[in-house]
Amino acid sequence: MAETMEQKRAADAWKCSAHCDSEYVNLAKGLPALIMNSGLMQVMAFLQEKGGKSGQAHCITLAKQMRRWLAQQFPERIGNDEFGAFMGSLMASEPREFQAITAEAFAWLRWVRQMAPARMAER
Repeated sequence: MAETMEQKRAADAWKCSAHCDSEYVNLAKGLPALIMNSGLMQVMAFLQEKGGKSGQAHCITLAKQMRRWLAQQFPERIGNDEFGAFMGSLMASEPREFQAITAEAFAWLRWVRQMAPARMAER
């Protein structure tokens, strides 16, 4: 039997949150609101800058995980999950593609927001 998209998202979120800390959990909980207010590209740039400059590893970790997931779901649009290539792909996207990518980011984050605190609680 084939996995549903929800099962795939859940499994990926479970794997991604295996070694999360409270900063990761808090970031995951806040990202959907940040994306709604600022947009996906702005939030990805923010995470890259915050993780690089401030040394906040949870920002880099979550950003890489989300880029990897989105690149897997949209291989024809996002061929590479490296930050620069990822951002270039988003900038070159048609509006409908960009909306679909953003919607998938929200769907994946819903699972991460649930799995990360659950994984922390089990420790």
